[in-house]
This record gives sequence, C-alpha cells and structure tokens, in this order.
Amino acid sequence: MLPDSSLTVKVPGKLMVAGEFAVLEKHQKLVVMAVNRFVYATLKESSENRLTLETFDLNEMEWQYEANTVHIKTSDRRVRFVEDAMAVVYTYLKEHNVTPAPFHLSIRSELDDASGTKYGLGSSAAVVTSVAAAILSKFLPETPSEKLIFKLAAIAHVKTQGSGSGADVAASSYGGFLQYASFQADWLLETYYETDSITGLVNKDWPYFHVQPIKLPNDLYMCIGWTGTPASTHDLVQGISSLKTTDHVLYEQFLADSEKAVNTFLDGINREDSSSVLDGTKQNRAALAAVGRHANIEVETPLLKVLCDLAETYGGAGKPSGAGGGDCGIAFMPSRLKAEQLAASWKRAGIKSLDIMNSELGAGVIEKQD
Repeated sequence: MLPDSSLTVKVPGKLMVAGEFAVLEKHQKLVVMAVNRFVYATLKESSENRLTLETFDLNEMEWQYEANTVHIKTSDRRVRFVEDAMAVVYTYLKEHNVTPAPFHLSIRSELDDASGTKYGLGSSAAVVTSVAAAILSKFLPETPSEKLIFKLAAIAHVKTQGSGSGADVAASSYGGFLQYASFQADWLLETYYETDSITGLVNKDWPYFHVQPIKLPNDLYMCIGWTGTPASTHDLVQGISSLKTTDHVLYEQFLADSEKAVNTFLDGINREDSSSVLDGTKQNRAALAAVGRHANIEVETPLLKVLCDLAETYGGAGKPSGAGGGDCGIAFMPSRLKAEQLAASWKRAGIKSLDIMNSELGAGVIEKQD
C-alpha cells in the first residue's frame, strides 16, 4: 500500500418484503429489498492493524490474524461478527497467496436513527458484508464479484450467528429487489466445518441457494412504516419453529400458504400486474398472522394491524416486514396520492413513515485513493 492509500465501501441495509419465516426451509422463496440506508467501511494503510466501530464507540482496537482466526483486543463481544468476517476473508486471501499489509478498518452505520432507534434494517449482515467488500476490494487484483462478497459474508455471518437465511446478506451484497431462496444455515455450517478450504466452499455449488433480481411494477408505490416496537427476531423465529414439533400439520399449512402468497406476488412482478402483487401481499399477511396465532406469537401487533388495515382502506395492501412483533410494516399503494393519504393516516395513528427507498446498488467502492 502506498502512503495515504485508502478506500471506502458503501453497503445497503435490507427490508424483507414477502416470505418471512418460510424462507428458513428448503426451496421456499422470499422477496427482499436493499434500502438506501448504508454501512460504510473505510480501509486505510497503517503501521499496525487497527479496528474502529463508530456505532459502538470502540476505537483503534488492535487486532491480529493467526491460525485462520482474528483476535481483536477487547472484551466487548459485539465485535464477534467483525472478527469472523475478517478471519474468513483473510483465510480466503491466504489461499490465493495474497498477504494484506497492515490497515485500519473503520466502520460506521446509518441504518439506525441518529437517536439510536433501531428499525430492523439488518445491521449485523450489512457490517459483515462491508468488511468482506472492503478487504476484498483492497487486496484482490480484480474487482470482487457480488457472489464472492455474498458467499464469504454469508459464511462469516452464519458462523457467528449459527442460523439465518442469508437474505439480509444477499440484499447488502447484490442490492435492488431480489427473489431469494436460502442456502440453509445447517448445510452451510456443516459444510464449513468439514471443509479444508474456504475457496473450495466458495466455488462449490450451494444447494437450495438462489438469487434473482426482480422489479416492482411502475404503477405501485411502496410505503414503509415503523410501529415503534423493536422486535426480537430470534425469539419470534424460535416461536414459529416450535410449531414444527408441536403441530407439524399447522406448520406445513403455513409453508403452503406462504409459498402460494409469494408465488402470487412474484407472478404479479413477472407480468407487471399490480393487482397480483397486492393479492400476494394480502395472502402473505394472512399466512403470517395465522402462524403467529397458532404459535402463540404476536407477529402482527395491534399497531401493525392498524398499519395494514389502513393500507387496504386506501386501496392497497400491507403486511409486517421481517419477523413482525413490531418494527416495520410495508404497504404497496396503487398511486402516489393514495400513498400520501396513507402516510398521513399512519401519522395520525402513531406510525412513523420512514423515508426509505430501494437501493439499486449493492456493496461497492465509492471512494479510492492510491
């Protein structure tokens, strides 16, 4: 690295659109979108390896890579995602005979509100993706592909978290609206621990995994509302998953209902038929509410119900986004006027409209100085 050599990558957060919970099962489709709230990772030359996580006010932490593991000198366990991401990428580079020079990596996030309010936009996945994108972009001789960034970030994220669909990592890596099917976390973890090469795992065909860009019909307007109650995705997923053992029939019915809803949604996308997109959204809302009742989990909270009902009142369709239980809801409206009327009604009901749109771009370098 030359003096003052640096680069900055910009990585979008995510919002789940359709197919939540079901995506954790094989072959189930999900729609996810990248959003125009970002994580930034800046990598600068340094005499020693340093890490700064601005969101956590953790500054200039020393770190080292040895025996395929990264050790960050701190007792704060919130650095685990970054440790694993750096280790996975470093090991991949080592397998390609690339030895990075020392650097200072600084990460800042604008996914949450300035007040610290969390909107459920996928911060850990975006941070992990930003780490992978920054290091690969700096030290690989060629520009890293979206798929390479995604696969390395997905390996690291699942390694740290132990679960997850990877849809949030896909949104952060690829950008845009995506049709997605999960690689299955159990398969990835088992394969990772059995492999002796990160490169081999990356080059391997991942069964079940599928990603494809899609586009909303031009005459649909998307509204995003925040209900003010942060949700615990882990607890909600655990609650829904428990149905598999307590009432397998009801769980299978949910998977069938979700699949039908997402297929209706995607059929509308493919035919540019707004009414089918709205129908699919309503069907998915009903499937999520039903499985929540059966699992004794409040997926659709009272305020999320208001959010969705108001969307239907103005001729659109709404549903919880992600695990539900609070956080964000989304709505698709048939005109700009209807979208504006909905936003005004949401405000009167105590629902905050978020100024968030789709980000067409995924992880990428926005600034470079050699």
